[in-house]
Amino acid sequence: MIVSTLQARLTSYLDRRVRNGEFSERSLAARLGVSQPHIHNVLKGVRLMTPHLADHIVVRLNLTLDDLFTEEDYRRFAPRRPLRKSPAPSAPSRPS
Repeated sequence: MIVSTLQARLTSYLDRRVRNGEFSERSLAARLGVSQPHIHNVLKGVRLMTPHLADHIVVRLNLTLDDLFTEEDYRRFAPRRPLRKSPAPSAPSRPS
């Protein structure tokens, strides 16, 4: 998955929470330390979310990948790989 897709997911996630009334654009902006017009423009697609802002949002809102990914995303982008087996540690040698 590329960064622009993650940024789009984050924008969609925030927009959904604003529309659901979990917080307003103003309270979100205050929480993030940015202006309300800036958040409005990011959410409406007028301005692109920078990687720096995306990182800042994830940290300030304590988000995880589970907040942005669906189960289908995990199957599609992070297929399970067989675990590599580490060689078993050898037993310490005993003095004779």
